[in-house]
Amino acid sequence: MSGALFRNVAADTARLLRRNAAAEIKQLQSRPVFRSPQLLGRAKETGISIPSSPSGLCSSPKVGFVGWYLGMVKSRPIITKSVTSSIIYVAADLSSQTISKKASESYDLYRTARMGGYGLLVLGPTLHYWFNFMSTLFPKQDLITTFKKMAMGQTIYGPIMTVVFFSLNASLQGESGSDIVARLKRDVIPAMFNGVMYWPLCDFITFRFFPVHLQPLVSNSFSYLWTIYMTYMANREKPAVISAETL
Repeated sequence: MSGALFRNVAADTARLLRRNAAAEIKQLQSRPVFRSPQLLGRAKETGISIPSSPSGLCSSPKVGFVGWYLGMVKSRPIITKSVTSSIIYVAADLSSQTISKKASESYDLYRTARMGGYGLLVLGPTLHYWFNFMSTLFPKQDLITTFKKMAMGQTIYGPIMTVVFFSLNASLQGESGSDIVARLKRDVIPAMFNGVMYWPLCDFITFRFFPVHLQPLVSNSFSYLWTIYMTYMANREKPAVISAETL
Protein backbone atom coordinates (compact mmCIF):
# COMPACT_ATOMS: atom_id res chain seq x y z
CA MET A 1 0.00 0.00 0.00
CA SER A 2 2.75 2.44 1.01
CA GLY A 3 4.70 1.60 -2.13
CA ALA A 4 1.70 2.38 -4.37
CA LEU A 5 1.07 5.63 -2.48
CA PHE A 6 4.71 6.64 -2.92
CA ARG A 7 4.59 5.95 -6.65
CA ASN A 8 1.42 8.06 -7.01
CA VAL A 9 2.98 10.95 -5.13
CA ALA A 10 6.14 10.74 -7.26
CA ALA A 11 4.11 10.70 -10.50
CA ASP A 12 2.04 13.71 -9.40
CA THR A 13 5.20 15.59 -8.45
CA ALA A 14 6.81 14.87 -11.84
CA ARG A 15 3.68 16.07 -13.68
CA LEU A 16 3.63 19.26 -11.61
CA LEU A 17 7.32 19.96 -12.31
CA ARG A 18 6.80 19.32 -16.01
CA ARG A 19 3.80 21.65 -16.13
CA ASN A 20 5.65 24.44 -14.28
CA ALA A 21 8.72 24.12 -16.51
CA ALA A 22 6.57 24.27 -19.67
CA ALA A 23 4.85 27.40 -18.36
CA GLU A 24 8.19 29.09 -17.69
CA ILE A 25 9.42 28.21 -21.18
CA LYS A 26 6.30 29.72 -22.76
CA GLN A 27 6.89 32.93 -20.82
CA LEU A 28 10.51 32.99 -21.98
CA GLN A 29 9.51 32.53 -25.62
CA SER A 30 7.58 35.79 -25.48
CA ARG A 31 10.72 37.64 -24.29
CA PRO A 32 14.28 38.01 -25.66
CA VAL A 33 16.23 34.76 -25.47
CA PHE A 34 17.51 34.08 -21.95
CA ARG A 35 18.11 30.68 -20.41
CA SER A 36 18.95 30.40 -16.72
CA PRO A 37 20.93 27.43 -15.39
CA GLN A 38 17.99 26.55 -13.13
CA LEU A 39 15.61 26.37 -16.07
CA LEU A 40 18.05 24.30 -18.13
CA GLY A 41 18.47 21.84 -15.26
CA ARG A 42 14.76 21.56 -14.67
CA ALA A 43 14.10 21.07 -18.39
CA LYS A 44 16.60 18.22 -18.52
CA GLU A 45 15.02 16.57 -15.48
CA THR A 46 11.53 16.75 -16.92
CA GLY A 47 12.50 15.84 -20.50
CA ILE A 48 11.49 19.16 -22.08
CA SER A 49 13.85 20.56 -24.75
CA ILE A 50 14.62 24.25 -25.11
CA PRO A 51 15.47 25.67 -28.56
CA SER A 52 19.18 26.42 -28.90
CA SER A 53 18.49 29.40 -31.19
CA PRO A 54 15.81 32.11 -31.29
CA SER A 55 14.35 30.72 -34.50
CA GLY A 56 11.30 29.53 -32.61
CA LEU A 57 10.68 32.99 -31.20
CA CYS A 58 10.62 34.92 -34.43
CA SER A 59 11.19 34.18 -38.09
CA SER A 60 14.61 35.18 -39.36
CA PRO A 61 14.45 38.43 -41.35
CA LYS A 62 15.13 38.43 -45.04
CA VAL A 63 18.66 39.55 -45.72
CA GLY A 64 20.62 40.55 -48.76
CA PHE A 65 19.70 42.58 -51.80
CA VAL A 66 16.43 40.77 -52.53
CA GLY A 67 15.09 41.34 -49.03
CA TRP A 68 16.17 44.97 -49.09
CA TYR A 69 14.57 45.52 -52.52
CA LEU A 70 11.26 43.92 -51.54
CA GLY A 71 11.20 46.10 -48.44
CA MET A 72 11.78 49.21 -50.56
CA VAL A 73 9.02 48.19 -52.99
CA LYS A 74 6.57 48.11 -50.08
CA SER A 75 7.81 51.18 -48.21
CA ARG A 76 8.67 53.45 -51.18
CA PRO A 77 6.94 51.85 -54.17
CA ILE A 78 6.96 54.70 -56.71
CA ILE A 79 10.57 55.82 -56.31
CA THR A 80 11.82 52.22 -56.17
CA LYS A 81 9.99 51.21 -59.35
CA SER A 82 11.04 54.43 -61.08
CA VAL A 83 14.72 53.95 -60.28
CA THR A 84 14.48 50.31 -61.38
CA SER A 85 12.93 51.36 -64.68
CA SER A 86 15.61 54.00 -65.18
CA ILE A 87 18.44 51.51 -64.58
CA ILE A 88 16.93 49.04 -67.06
CA TYR A 89 16.51 51.76 -69.69
CA VAL A 90 20.10 52.92 -69.24
CA ALA A 91 21.39 49.34 -69.55
CA ALA A 92 19.18 48.66 -72.58
CA ASP A 93 20.27 51.84 -74.37
CA LEU A 94 23.95 51.10 -73.81
CA SER A 95 23.35 47.59 -75.15
CA SER A 96 21.53 49.03 -78.17
CA GLN A 97 24.40 51.42 -78.89
CA THR A 98 26.94 48.63 -78.49
CA ILE A 99 25.12 46.56 -81.09
CA SER A 100 24.59 49.33 -83.66
CA LYS A 101 27.62 51.62 -83.37
CA LYS A 102 30.90 51.20 -85.20
CA ALA A 103 34.05 50.34 -83.30
CA SER A 104 35.49 53.85 -83.84
CA GLU A 105 32.36 55.61 -82.56
CA SER A 106 31.89 56.62 -78.93
CA TYR A 107 28.78 56.18 -76.83
CA ASP A 108 26.13 58.89 -76.99
CA LEU A 109 25.73 59.57 -73.28
CA TYR A 110 23.13 62.29 -73.88
CA ARG A 111 20.95 59.70 -75.57
CA THR A 112 21.50 57.35 -72.62
CA ALA A 113 20.56 60.14 -70.21
CA ARG A 114 17.32 60.73 -72.14
CA MET A 115 16.45 57.07 -71.89
CA GLY A 116 17.26 56.94 -68.19
CA GLY A 117 15.21 60.08 -67.54
CA TYR A 118 12.26 58.62 -69.41
CA GLY A 119 12.36 55.48 -67.30
CA LEU A 120 12.70 57.47 -64.08
CA LEU A 121 10.14 60.21 -64.66
CA VAL A 122 7.62 58.69 -67.05
CA LEU A 123 7.62 54.92 -67.36
CA GLY A 124 8.30 53.97 -63.73
CA PRO A 125 5.47 56.01 -62.18
CA THR A 126 2.97 55.16 -64.93
CA LEU A 127 3.70 51.43 -64.59
CA HIS A 128 3.05 51.67 -60.86
CA TYR A 129 -0.34 53.33 -61.32
CA TRP A 130 -1.29 51.19 -64.32
CA PHE A 131 -0.74 47.87 -62.57
CA ASN A 132 -2.52 49.11 -59.45
CA PHE A 133 -5.42 50.25 -61.62
CA MET A 134 -5.57 46.86 -63.34
CA SER A 135 -5.50 45.11 -59.97
CA THR A 136 -8.37 47.28 -58.72
CA LEU A 137 -10.40 46.89 -61.90
CA PHE A 138 -9.72 43.15 -62.24
CA PRO A 139 -8.66 41.87 -58.79
CA LYS A 140 -8.61 38.17 -59.71
CA GLN A 141 -5.70 36.33 -61.36
CA ASP A 142 -7.66 33.62 -63.14
CA LEU A 143 -7.23 32.92 -66.84
CA ILE A 144 -10.12 35.05 -68.12
CA THR A 145 -9.12 38.04 -65.97
CA THR A 146 -5.52 37.73 -67.15
CA PHE A 147 -6.64 37.93 -70.78
CA LYS A 148 -8.71 41.01 -69.98
CA LYS A 149 -5.67 42.72 -68.48
CA MET A 150 -3.58 41.74 -71.49
CA ALA A 151 -6.17 43.20 -73.86
CA MET A 152 -6.25 46.46 -71.90
CA GLY A 153 -2.49 46.71 -72.05
CA GLN A 154 -2.30 46.09 -75.78
CA THR A 155 -5.14 48.45 -76.73
CA ILE A 156 -4.72 51.31 -74.21
CA TYR A 157 -1.48 51.48 -72.24
CA GLY A 158 0.89 50.17 -74.91
CA PRO A 159 -0.16 52.48 -77.78
CA ILE A 160 -0.28 55.56 -75.53
CA MET A 161 3.17 54.95 -74.06
CA THR A 162 4.62 54.23 -77.50
CA VAL A 163 3.43 57.59 -78.80
CA VAL A 164 4.65 59.36 -75.64
CA PHE A 165 8.06 57.69 -75.90
CA PHE A 166 8.69 58.62 -79.52
CA SER A 167 7.28 62.13 -79.14
CA LEU A 168 9.17 62.99 -75.96
CA ASN A 169 12.46 61.62 -77.22
CA ALA A 170 12.15 63.53 -80.50
CA SER A 171 11.23 66.72 -78.66
CA LEU A 172 14.29 66.44 -76.39
CA GLN A 173 16.43 66.14 -79.53
CA GLY A 174 15.07 69.50 -80.71
CA GLU A 175 12.83 68.20 -83.49
CA SER A 176 9.93 70.35 -84.60
CA GLY A 177 6.26 69.41 -84.48
CA SER A 178 6.22 68.39 -88.14
CA ASP A 179 9.32 66.24 -87.60
CA ILE A 180 7.67 64.51 -84.65
CA VAL A 181 4.50 63.84 -86.65
CA ALA A 182 6.56 62.43 -89.52
CA ARG A 183 8.49 60.22 -87.11
CA LEU A 184 5.28 58.93 -85.55
CA LYS A 185 3.84 58.11 -88.96
CA ARG A 186 6.97 56.17 -89.85
CA ASP A 187 7.76 54.40 -86.56
CA VAL A 188 4.63 53.93 -84.42
CA ILE A 189 2.83 51.31 -86.53
CA PRO A 190 5.89 49.02 -86.93
CA ALA A 191 6.66 49.38 -83.22
CA MET A 192 3.08 48.52 -82.23
CA PHE A 193 3.04 45.54 -84.60
CA ASN A 194 6.26 44.19 -83.10
CA GLY A 195 4.88 44.89 -79.63
CA VAL A 196 1.88 42.67 -80.35
CA MET A 197 4.34 39.92 -81.27
CA TYR A 198 6.43 40.37 -78.09
CA TRP A 199 4.31 41.57 -75.17
CA PRO A 200 1.29 39.23 -74.87
CA LEU A 201 3.33 36.33 -73.47
CA CYS A 202 5.22 38.71 -71.15
CA ASP A 203 1.95 40.24 -69.92
CA PHE A 204 0.42 36.81 -69.39
CA ILE A 205 3.29 35.74 -67.12
CA THR A 206 3.27 39.07 -65.29
CA PHE A 207 -0.47 39.24 -64.59
CA ARG A 208 -1.00 35.53 -63.99
CA PHE A 209 1.83 34.59 -61.67
CA PHE A 210 3.06 37.69 -59.80
CA PRO A 211 1.48 39.90 -57.10
CA VAL A 212 0.67 43.47 -58.05
CA HIS A 213 3.54 45.07 -56.11
CA LEU A 214 6.07 43.01 -58.11
CA GLN A 215 4.41 43.34 -61.52
CA PRO A 216 6.25 46.55 -62.51
CA LEU A 217 9.58 44.86 -61.72
CA VAL A 218 8.68 41.81 -63.80
CA SER A 219 7.44 43.99 -66.65
CA ASN A 220 10.64 46.06 -66.51
CA SER A 221 12.69 42.87 -66.65
CA PHE A 222 10.86 41.79 -69.79
CA SER A 223 11.24 45.30 -71.19
CA TYR A 224 15.04 45.07 -71.32
CA LEU A 225 15.07 43.36 -74.73
CA TRP A 226 12.14 45.45 -75.90
CA THR A 227 13.87 48.67 -74.85
CA ILE A 228 16.96 47.77 -76.87
CA TYR A 229 14.69 47.74 -79.91
CA MET A 230 12.75 50.87 -78.89
CA THR A 231 15.83 52.99 -78.20
CA TYR A 232 17.15 52.02 -81.61
CA MET A 233 13.86 53.01 -83.26
CA ALA A 234 13.59 56.27 -81.31
CA ASN A 235 17.07 57.39 -82.31
CA ARG A 236 16.87 56.72 -86.03
CA GLU A 237 17.43 59.67 -88.33
CA LYS A 238 14.58 62.04 -88.92
CA PRO A 239 12.27 61.08 -91.81
CA ALA A 240 13.03 64.38 -93.58
CA VAL A 241 16.76 63.63 -93.61
CA ILE A 242 16.17 60.16 -94.95
CA SER A 243 13.87 61.51 -97.67
CA ALA A 244 16.42 64.12 -98.69
CA GLU A 245 19.16 61.49 -99.00
CA THR A 246 17.00 59.31 -101.25
CA LEU A 247 16.24 62.14 -103.71
